[in-house]
Parts: sequence; structure tokens; C-alpha cells
Amino acid sequence: MPLPKSLGRRLLIGVLFGVAVYAGILIWADLGAVLDAVRGMPLWVLPAACALSLGNYVVRFWKWQRYCELLGIRLERRTSFLIYLSGLTMSVTPGKMGEVFKSWLVRKVTGVRISESAPIVVAERFTDLLGYLILVAIGGLSTEPEFGWVFWSMLAVCLVALVLVGSESFARLCVTAVGKAPVVSRLAPRVEIAFASTRKLLALREMLGPTLVSVLGWGLECTGFWLIANHLVPGGLPYLYAVFAFAFSAVIGAVALIAPGGLGVTEYSLGKLIVTRIGPDGLGLTLEVARQKAAGMTILARLCTLWFAVFVGFVATALFTRQYGEVEDEPDEGAPRA
Repeated sequence: MPLPKSLGRRLLIGVLFGVAVYAGILIWADLGAVLDAVRGMPLWVLPAACALSLGNYVVRFWKWQRYCELLGIRLERRTSFLIYLSGLTMSVTPGKMGEVFKSWLVRKVTGVRISESAPIVVAERFTDLLGYLILVAIGGLSTEPEFGWVFWSMLAVCLVALVLVGSESFARLCVTAVGKAPVVSRLAPRVEIAFASTRKLLALREMLGPTLVSVLGWGLECTGFWLIANHLVPGGLPYLYAVFAFAFSAVIGAVALIAPGGLGVTEYSLGKLIVTRIGPDGLGLTLEVARQKAAGMTILARLCTLWFAVFVGFVATALFTRQYGEVEDEPDEGAPRA
């Protein structure tokens, strides 16, 4: 297995949890009926949705490259792309923070300390969240006002986090607190390095480009979801509503940090929004049929986004290890760069 044992265990837990979630969905919606609902879908739809997800990874690779440049991390383009894709393997970890695996690979190739490069993952997730919030607003916040409080609450949290990250006083306070804590005091220098890197990545002048890239990238996945939904219930989910539903569910999944890859939380939110739209009070389908269609849409969409990402990441990791050798289970931080 190309993954270190500790990360392999985390991935296995995420996979098993995912199997349990989807088994529960299929039991709830009636497996036979769900299969009937998806049987007539054209064969090209799922490959097209996966291609759109791949387009998302290619588009957002620009952010990874930009952040590496800001931190002075020099990587050959092919190697950088392999490292970036390898991080997708850990998409089914809480908050996707298992993608710090990329920092392990950067450490192996360049010697750059993990504490220096790991904030790239934080910056990626932060601008991804902002991108999703923009998609929520574009997709239908004005027509779904009952969800406005989630949007504004998350936006406020993002703004507060941005202010705190940019504050050197807050950074010093955190470093001092860690330094005085008996168990983790040795981590204080790493925390200081991480804050310094994060300030560079999330400086206001650097926010616009990565956020717009996130809007474009995740918009491609929203389009993939719409393709699937439109072929299961033709005309049932208008494009903008599909964008809203997919992006909003992703935000809810991101908030539920304890759920690996937002599993369970994202599926529930997306399914509920679909049933609301196509059920008795929306398109007029019976509640039972609406649930079956929603289950099919949700599972297929997640297979073509979250699980396709894990597959792509696993392949990229195998290619990386073939070229650079096995990755240490717990890489040493090494000395700071001059």
C-alpha cells in the first residue's frame, strides 16, 4: 500500500464509515427502488461528472502552486501535481485535514518542514469555504431565505478567523500558551512557524485569486451533480438550485469537522434539499419516490466527487512512491530553512 500505515488506517476508517452511511441510505430509501430509479441513466453521465470533478482538481491546482510560490517551496511541475493529487486520498478525513499528507510528500522531496507547508492546506480549505459560500449566494440564497442564517454565520466566522490569523498579537498569544502547556510546550516553535506561513497565504491581497479559483473549480462539481440530477428527474432541479443544494450541503459537511469528508452530514443535507424540491410540496412526486430519486442522486454525486477524488489521490500516491520511494510513517520535521 503506498500510504504510510497511520494514514492508511485513517483512510480505512473513512471508507468503512462511508459504506455504513450509504448502506443506511439504501435501506432507508429501498435498494431495489433506487436501482430502478438509476437504471435508465445514460452511460455517459457518470464519466462526464467524473471529468468535471477532474477539471475541478486541475483548476484548483493553481492555488497549490501559488501557495507553494508564496512560501518559497520549489517543486518541479509534474512532482508538484502528483503531490497535490495525492492529498485527495485523504479527502475522507475530518475537515479533510488529512490532506496535510501533502506536506509529508513535500518534506520528502524538498526537506521543507511540515510546519511550514501544512498551512497551505488550511488556506486551501479556507478559500474553498469562501468559494462555496459564493456559490450558495449565486445558486439561490435569495430564493431560499430560510437558509440565510447559515450563510451569514459562516461568513462572519470566516471574517473573524481572517482577522485573528492576520494578527501578530494573537499569534504570540497562542505561541506563549502552547509554550507554557506541559505536554505540548515543545510544539511552540512549530506553531510560530505555522502562523507565519498562514499570514503570508491568507493576506488580503492574496484572497481574491484563490477564492475565485475555488468558485470555478467547485462550480464544475456542482455542474456534475446537476447532470446526474437532471437525468434522474428531468427538469426536476433547475441548474441554479442544483448549485445551491450541492454547495450548501458541502458547507454543512465542512462545518461538521468530526465527520470524515462530511460523510453522513453532507448526504443528509443534500438529500433533504432534493426531496424538498421534487417531493409533494415541490415537483409533486410522492414522498416515497422523491426519497428514492434523492438517494440515487446523492450517492451517485458523491461517488463522482468525494470517492472519485480518493481514487485519483490513491493512484497519484502510488505514482509518487514509485518515483521517490515509500513515505515515512511519521516524517521528522528536520531543520528550518536558512
